[in-house]
Amino acid sequence: MAAPAAPLNGRATERLGDLLVKEGLLSKENLAKALQEQANNPGQRLGLTVVKMGLVPETDVVRMLARQYRMPAVDLSRFEVDTRLLKLVPAELASKHTVLPLKRDGRQLTVAIADPTAMSVVEDLKFITRYDIIPVLAGEYSMRAAIEKHYEANEIHMQSLLQDIAADDDDVEVLESQEDTTDVSVLAAQVDEAPVVKLINAILVDAVTKGASDIHFECFEHELRVRYRIDGALVEVMKPPMKMRAALISRFKIMASLNIAERRVPQDGRIKLKVGKKVIDFRVSTLPTLFGEKVVLRILDKGNLTLELEKFGIEPRAERELMEAISNPYGMVLVTGPTGSGKTTTLYSALSKINTGDTNIMTAEDPVEYNLFGINQVLVRNEIGMTFAAALKAFLRQDPNVIMVGEIRDLETGGIAIKAALTGHMVMSTLHTNSAPETITRLLDMGLESFNVASALNLILAQRLVRRICSKCKVKYTPDVAELTGAKVKYETTLRELRFTDEALNNAKAKASPEAVPHLANLSLDTTIGELPFFKGHGCDACGGTGLKGRQGLYEVMFMTPSLKKLVMTNADVQTLRDAAITEGMLTLRMDGWLKVLKGVTTLEQVIRETSS
Repeated sequence: MAAPAAPLNGRATERLGDLLVKEGLLSKENLAKALQEQANNPGQRLGLTVVKMGLVPETDVVRMLARQYRMPAVDLSRFEVDTRLLKLVPAELASKHTVLPLKRDGRQLTVAIADPTAMSVVEDLKFITRYDIIPVLAGEYSMRAAIEKHYEANEIHMQSLLQDIAADDDDVEVLESQEDTTDVSVLAAQVDEAPVVKLINAILVDAVTKGASDIHFECFEHELRVRYRIDGALVEVMKPPMKMRAALISRFKIMASLNIAERRVPQDGRIKLKVGKKVIDFRVSTLPTLFGEKVVLRILDKGNLTLELEKFGIEPRAERELMEAISNPYGMVLVTGPTGSGKTTTLYSALSKINTGDTNIMTAEDPVEYNLFGINQVLVRNEIGMTFAAALKAFLRQDPNVIMVGEIRDLETGGIAIKAALTGHMVMSTLHTNSAPETITRLLDMGLESFNVASALNLILAQRLVRRICSKCKVKYTPDVAELTGAKVKYETTLRELRFTDEALNNAKAKASPEAVPHLANLSLDTTIGELPFFKGHGCDACGGTGLKGRQGLYEVMFMTPSLKKLVMTNADVQTLRDAAITEGMLTLRMDGWLKVLKGVTTLEQVIRETSS
């Protein structure tokens, strides 16, 4: 057997709590609190306690334990687990003793353990696996999350979901469902079986409870996978048995009133569920793939719909310009960004601001995501000729004040929207472009006349969504050179060089989080990157160990001033338009992202990922 097992016999000369205090990582007062919390949770180790309380980052705890017991350590967040090895260690043993197989090399099996004194567990693993065990130390919090991901998500989690839903099964009711009459008797019998119905209900309810925006049900050659999109990131939650594949897919399709006999073409539908007293819509899309149909459900929970612009994190000047643009009796406001960046929510928020009894508001959407009282919403159906252009033409005969078009996709739709904006109507719509200035180029490329575009446009808003730092485990840190290089800045780069203005800085100071205020008070345009406060989350129970929880908008608002309209009429290029807009006070997406970093709202990594310099 390899030598690294020996340190497990080594004796610790100092207790972990004393070491953490000695290293200045934990105060004596916080140690006392942690010991009290540990006493309230018999069997819980001190290392896990201080991490869960947010007192010490897990990496520091593991470093102390590794030094204390003279053991090699591993950071699981930087390690890819070989899932083929999971069958070597039973799920029950992995969960009970917090162990996880990491890699195999010949007759040696490297296993992560959370308890450095667990010599008996290493011997048990050697007996069970028939391999020589190389134990390495890992953080208990990360270990539990990894075990849940790789084991419990596959078996234990699914069982617990079924148990949780069993008690409340009567509270889940499918509304507006119509079963298909196709003669597929065997499949129809399977989808009505209790395990299938309960599992689907469990998945839907669990996703809503966890605040997911989408559910992905995916088929591969040897396994099924269920993932939730939470705060913009996909998270695997379970792997149902392969034998249930056909029945699960057909159950989704029956609930959404789709044809269960048709598996060759994509289908779209809706599910309306009543969970307790809450009614939730799911938009369902199926897609034939190599090993079965993929099903994606978009969760439309009106209870989570926020229509207050100020809560989205939009800067004061940008919000003021947007409100001025939508308050005009005529003209056009465009919102741009990729799919899932919150464009529709922003438009709904703008409409709610002007939705009064004396205004006739009409929308054409594909699909209609939320029903809004007082607004006439029309579903676009291209298969029967009810296109955006056809809906727009009909709207103009319905005496509208405000028109919202889901998306300008072609010259015909764009031309009608421009004419409506020029003839006394307020028109709002979306476009898929990367930035506000690029929207002008896109409209002109469609074939629209530059003088019509310049006359009709009031404002263009480009937006992205970034993940927020978890407020429970936020800590201050200094970014390394590689991170700054990714943002194309250096420690000596000043805010002036990033093209900030005094107005933008004053807004950042006024709306900063309490933790950041002391650091921002003395900021000026000559402050360098190296003097700025940076924050990140080190992971806790509240954020599932990610350090991120919730999402925040980044906004690039280009208000069409007379000088910008003149540039549009001369067919100016994107860079000229962007420079002119920045000169007039526009914040680009990257600049707005920097403000959110200054205020401790999000991380530099998130801003780099979602914006370009």
